[in-house]
Amino acid sequence: MNIVFAGNYKVFKGMLLGTLSIIKHYKDPLNLYILTMELKEQDIDYIAVSDEDIKLLNSVIKDVNKKSTVTKIDVTSLYVEHLVESPNSKTRYTAYTLLRLLLDEVNGIPDKVLYLDTDVLAFNDISLLYNTDITNYELAGVKDRYGRFFMGPRYLNAGVLLLNMKKIKETGLFTKCRAYLNKKEVFLSDQTAINKYVKKKLILKRRFNEQKKVKDDTVIRHFSMQFRLFPKFHFVNIKPWHKERLHKEYKCHHFDDILDKYEKVTKEKL
Repeated sequence: MNIVFAGNYKVFKGMLLGTLSIIKHYKDPLNLYILTMELKEQDIDYIAVSDEDIKLLNSVIKDVNKKSTVTKIDVTSLYVEHLVESPNSKTRYTAYTLLRLLLDEVNGIPDKVLYLDTDVLAFNDISLLYNTDITNYELAGVKDRYGRFFMGPRYLNAGVLLLNMKKIKETGLFTKCRAYLNKKEVFLSDQTAINKYVKKKLILKRRFNEQKKVKDDTVIRHFSMQFRLFPKFHFVNIKPWHKERLHKEYKCHHFDDILDKYEKVTKEKL
């Protein structure tokens, strides 16, 4: 199984938590691809995931299966070549969300990969998702909880995407997305671009990217931003590592064992 994460040093905790949740349920070889970049001259927080963090991630997955691998991919040069001038690189959403749009330019990426945001946790075996046949599709995903109302009934959430890289290269999907995002600022940037240009997509059941509440059949819980109408309109942005807020505001205790494991492995690192 091939998994792709993208981000900087700040969201490594999300990568580690996500991985710990995956290997709780999946014991076969796992190949992780970590897209990252170092571009401090553009933003002081644009610091790559460190080799030390990659080493920790590698040790965690090899404890479960010795054949598992972690590959760190520095895409700084590709980002500078294709996206650094994009007006979407400096919006409220980090430029690291754009890195997935460079996958077609990265050597060694398998034909089939599962892209995951760094705020998702597996509640069941994700091979239930990964084994979906997407031979005739560019990608598969789940409708966005809010976007399907405001952006269109088939608007996908891009935080969990099963990608057919062979087909994506044939159609030029990511090339089109990059060109579009280099022209103007776009709401929800790469997510909207993907939805705009994808021609062959498979819409999956909500259980594969549950954006509201864990159910018995949930495979992936995505802690994406939510909004509330009362007592006044406001956003709620609780991430998997916000343990106390998960308990208090979401009444979510489903991943306490993962959070405990995370605390243990990070303390051992220190």
